[in-house]
Amino acid sequence: MSAVAGIGIDAGSTTTKLVAVDGGGAIVAHAIEAAHPRVEDQVARLLDELRARAGAGVGVPSVATGYGRKLVKEVTRQVTEITCHARGVFAALGTPGTLVDIGGQDSKVIRVGADGRAVDFLMNDKCAAGTGRFLENTASRLGVPLDELGPRAIGARGEEAISSTCTVFAESEIISLIAHGAELGSILKGLHRSLIGRIGAMVRGVGLERPLMLSGGVARNVAVRELLGELAGEPVVVPEDPQLMGAYGAAILALESSEGRFQAPTRRE
Repeated sequence: MSAVAGIGIDAGSTTTKLVAVDGGGAIVAHAIEAAHPRVEDQVARLLDELRARAGAGVGVPSVATGYGRKLVKEVTRQVTEITCHARGVFAALGTPGTLVDIGGQDSKVIRVGADGRAVDFLMNDKCAAGTGRFLENTASRLGVPLDELGPRAIGARGEEAISSTCTVFAESEIISLIAHGAELGSILKGLHRSLIGRIGAMVRGVGLERPLMLSGGVARNVAVRELLGELAGEPVVVPEDPQLMGAYGAAILALESSEGRFQAPTRRE
């Protein structure tokens, strides 16, 4: 196993991710768990386990990002999710473009420049609509496993319009549709279309620079990928480990820190 040269920690709202990279920026080890209320304790445990598994010493530079980054102690730096997601996807795919990151509690659209930095961005963290939580709540309400939402939506023969942009009102619409005998798959497709509509407005706000890239846990949802591709007019590009991109970008910044190449963002995020 290659020597670990940088560690990234993404203390997200729903999951905690850690990534260790070697001197060339390749991922050599990672960890992911559902977020714990005591973030600092969870990260300390996962960090010890990751170091042991990867053979990394305590002196390896580390960068924390995500909602809970300020609770993570003994790291080299704490950096915003915008910067880390942009750097992670750029390192994974090797191209500038527009990145959509749909997380559990927020969604981000980031225009990534030729050097891997965030040129512009929009972030929705005030409303559950347009986030993974929107899909999770619906899956729970309808009794559909989360990993079946996408396939059932794509396989639907029709599509029911979900006009509400608020999660609470959208749920009321869904209940009404069920009461009127609407087919479940058609409801799910309409739900996904509603989510992509919110994302599409953010993409237009930032500006679509191809390719359109997708990261975050929701990137595993086939309906999200397909409908977002329709929006772009071409298939979206998804990195191999979309859920790890924030932690991966943080690890890349930690690596650069060890080499004296780290530069802080030039704009306020």
